[in-house]
Amino acid sequence: MCLREAGHAAVTPSLLGALEDGPPYYPAFARAVADDYPGDEDGPVVLIAHSGAGALLPAVAAALGGAVRAAVFVDAVLPAPGADWFSTAPEHLRGHLTALVHDGRLPPWHEWFPPGTVAALLPDTALRDRFIAELPRLPVAYLREPAPPEDPSWGRVRPAYIRLSAAYDSEADEAARLGWPVLRADADHLAMLTRPETVATLIAQAIRRTTV
Repeated sequence: MCLREAGHAAVTPSLLGALEDGPPYYPAFARAVADDYPGDEDGPVVLIAHSGAGALLPAVAAALGGAVRAAVFVDAVLPAPGADWFSTAPEHLRGHLTALVHDGRLPPWHEWFPPGTVAALLPDTALRDRFIAELPRLPVAYLREPAPPEDPSWGRVRPAYIRLSAAYDSEADEAARLGWPVLRADADHLAMLTRPETVATLIAQAIRRTTV
């Protein structure tokens, strides 16, 4: 909403149910985004991803047929074509998540952490309940699926990075090493929910740096 109020034609695609037909999962996510893209917007197309969705952006850009001009990673993992999530995650996190798997699926994201962790980030009960209600139970096979090879269209996309929390310092540092514009804020991983105006301002700045 904040981006729309600032004059951007923002679209938030729903990924709920995108994985219900089984693998391959990256193309399924990419199709879900492409299906929600109106295709008639003026100006450059900019993809914005948060957290684990950063790994999906090259596949999404390919699904949109070269329409994407820029991409903004917000406290997000960086793409790793040909690698699966488990091979890039810290060993302790792999072990922790593996222990949580039941019937081939992980619990909702908020249950990956000690009790009270998400409540501390989202103290507003109504907001927290709405957030949790939309969290899926991911198939663990998605985390073991290698990301698709990089499509040539990704080479034409100009990326930027927004660091919101210390947990993503290494990703922000790598983005800077790659020559991307990097914006840093001392916030938290879910700041787009608790400080939407601040995050929207950072995203708008990143868009200007990658599309002007």
